[in-house]
Amino acid sequence: MLGAVLALPPKTTVGKLLVLEGGQGMDASAISHIAICVADLDKSLEFYRDILGMRVLADRMQDTTSGGLPHVYKHRRQTRRQVRLAYGTGDTKPTLTMTSHPGDNPDGAPIKLDQVGISHLSFTVGDVKALAAELTAKGVQLAGPMDGFTNAQGEVSSIFVYDPDGILVQFDSGGGA
Repeated sequence: MLGAVLALPPKTTVGKLLVLEGGQGMDASAISHIAICVADLDKSLEFYRDILGMRVLADRMQDTTSGGLPHVYKHRRQTRRQVRLAYGTGDTKPTLTMTSHPGDNPDGAPIKLDQVGISHLSFTVGDVKALAAELTAKGVQLAGPMDGFTNAQGEVSSIFVYDPDGILVQFDSGGGA
């Protein structure tokens, strides 16, 4: 996907090092975080922290008028609130970073799976069906009817829900769904 978007030359993999023809490649060891911009950070914390059980690692205000940040914004912003969350126990990666811009309205709308951009977040869980029941009991909206996620044997290997901003969040059993 990345190669197609950036029109990079063909690649080969040597161990964990991605080597592009004619170049050194990227010696990455992990994805460090995934960041999403949200309209109401406190409302999003109610979902990700209080309902899903993610842990808050950091909650800070940041000046967005200096350094490289002004170059990666569509509109000029003065500050942003940034909350970094982790799932599970220990030092899990990637973390989820949520940002909002106090006093400013965010642009855009969530996308679906067939649109350009990061279309969803996905978490592997032990029992997708039990989690679906727990989430719906807590008022979380599934992205489709439960029978649409259930196979002929009554098993559920993957579900999608919407977060408070309408961003798709998937929970799967780890089978690559």
